[in-house]
Amino acid sequence: MSEENKFGLPNSSPVLPVRLELDDTLKFRCHRGISCWNECCSHADVTITPYDIIRLKKNLGMDSSTFLKEHTVPFELDAHGVPGLKLRTNEEGACLFMNEEGCSIYADRPTTCRYYPSGLLAMKSVTESNDERHFLLVKEEHCKGHNEDKIQTIAQYRKEQAVEEYDDYNDEWYRLILKKKSTGPAIGKPSEMSLQMFFMASYDMDRFRRFVMSDSFIKTYDLNDDEYASLETDDIALMQFGFRLMKQVFFGEMSIKEREGAWEERIKERKEILEYRKQAEIIEHQRKQEEARKASLDSGKKDT
Repeated sequence: MSEENKFGLPNSSPVLPVRLELDDTLKFRCHRGISCWNECCSHADVTITPYDIIRLKKNLGMDSSTFLKEHTVPFELDAHGVPGLKLRTNEEGACLFMNEEGCSIYADRPTTCRYYPSGLLAMKSVTESNDERHFLLVKEEHCKGHNEDKIQTIAQYRKEQAVEEYDDYNDEWYRLILKKKSTGPAIGKPSEMSLQMFFMASYDMDRFRRFVMSDSFIKTYDLNDDEYASLETDDIALMQFGFRLMKQVFFGEMSIKEREGAWEERIKERKEILEYRKQAEIIEHQRKQEEARKASLDSGKKDT
């Protein structure tokens, strides 16, 4: 089996078919004077994570819903339609945050940008319960950074690019995605409601906060006042709570205690809502029938 087939990469992929570890070396340097400056950002394909969004929305001074609308485009992470997001580009494919000096949001740039030309390669071992974290290397024709003399280990490069903090905060989300992909058909296609939950808890943090602080949520989940106070003000705490809630929704990992009788009450409320909708539909159907009957009678009177 060729290396390309082993890693599932097409022949044209810039990702090299080699797995790197923390102590492997990387020969690379990017700087303002390099001839390919801004070339990578001119052809941007940047997938973003929950922690990326927290940093970026704060940098730009906007709420998550506005950020998602103005700066992202959706795609599907897997065949079951689990939603992912990429940074929006202009019509030529350039990152919207690129300027002549480089990156206008450099201090809060996404995880993908920090790793480049390396990348995170999370893998699930067949024999181990835990995921394995390795790294990959991207070599694109336009990039001259590989010709520079600077040599350091992957571990040193991660530290230099301050990517460790990003990985630590996103770790549970990576594990959730990996588990979803590894279980595949075992859990079936997620419901539309659970996919909406995934999107909101992963990306639309401020809308998720309103959901968590709603009366219906508080009636359902048994959290103390300090926990709710933290979720109301702390984006990181809210993000991490969202990861727990998603594991509960997708995999039944019950880490968030529900109030006694809450499930039964939800079932009762849903039955009442469904009954109300049914009655409303019946009334609407009867109204239309009556209107049709009257229209028919009026038409008959005109004919005579």
